[in-house]
Amino acid sequence: MTEFDDIQSGLLDALRHRDGRAAGEKVHRVGVPTVDVKAVRGKLGMSQTEFADAFGVTVSTLRNWEQGRRVPRGPARVLLSIIQQEPDAVQRVLDRLVA
Repeated sequence: MTEFDDIQSGLLDALRHRDGRAAGEKVHRVGVPTVDVKAVRGKLGMSQTEFADAFGVTVSTLRNWEQGRRVPRGPARVLLSIIQQEPDAVQRVLDRLVA
């Protein structure tokens, strides 16, 4: 197998994985609605820097979400949905992790 064949094979595996067709793997898509990140942050009374630091995202990512240039996807959207519903529970877990 040539180097090109190795690269091509890897790219095809990545595409199959993205589409949930990788051998022995399943991709589970969670039907989580879009989150109004700015409203969630406002509800918590946090600055952008405080929110970003508290929940492990960069300020630039947070700004992109809030200004509609980007949309949170995958685990980020799930976490933001949980923060929206149960911010105290998320904070308790995070506090335990860093203790």
